[in-house]
Amino acid sequence: MVKAKKYLGQHFLMNEGICRDIANALQCHKGYKKVLEIGPGTGALTKYLLARKDIELSCIEIDGESIDYLEENFPQLEGSILDGDFLSVDWNERAEEPFAVIGNFPYNISTQILFKAYEFKDLMPEVVGMFQKEVAERVASPPGKKAYGILSVLLQAFYDIEYLFTVDAKEFEPPPRVQSGVIRMKRNDVAKLDCDAALFLTVVKTAFNQRRKTLRNSLSGMLVGVDPEILGDLLQKRPEQLKADGFVVFTNAIAAAREAS
Repeated sequence: MVKAKKYLGQHFLMNEGICRDIANALQCHKGYKKVLEIGPGTGALTKYLLARKDIELSCIEIDGESIDYLEENFPQLEGSILDGDFLSVDWNERAEEPFAVIGNFPYNISTQILFKAYEFKDLMPEVVGMFQKEVAERVASPPGKKAYGILSVLLQAFYDIEYLFTVDAKEFEPPPRVQSGVIRMKRNDVAKLDCDAALFLTVVKTAFNQRRKTLRNSLSGMLVGVDPEILGDLLQKRPEQLKADGFVVFTNAIAAAREAS
């Protein structure tokens, strides 16, 4: 049996019902069939994903011991297990068509996985996964809530996100010190934002670095030359009160001021 490795953040989900629910949460809403499971470990989700006839499953695993286990116990995965790190792959070069992502993600890289989904959003129409509960709540949080933050804005601009359910620590071996949350992200119809993408990211990050301040103050260093009438009441709001389209307004106003200077 594979031993959980602390340095890889491994906690194996033991509850079969929860494993089945996570595997079945994948909706394939845009008609694709390719699905990539990240870090399958001992195949807790894998066996339920393989039972689905509407998908074509492959896996990516960084742990050699887990790969040996999977190859021995799931011969139907032959040729479909990638030995490597999901975060280090350039999926534009690797993937020939869109694919969903699913997994019980290691807590120590779960935020990086979400940023990877943001980077390759046009290739990843759906993400279903288990995260540390606080991360899952942050991603799914609506504007106006304390949990709403940078990841919320970025991902909700391109995905419809649902918090599905909470998983208690006792369902894992070894049990983590935190609760977990399962979310589903489905790609919406927004092809791209109507602004400079790199500047948008900078505006969002800068705003949330001082989230208790109004946007007039938190973005003051970027608003030089911006006509305040263009932004109006938005200047008095705090970053957690704005959806992506509000940050688009700020981004375009800042870009226009820079071009005029």
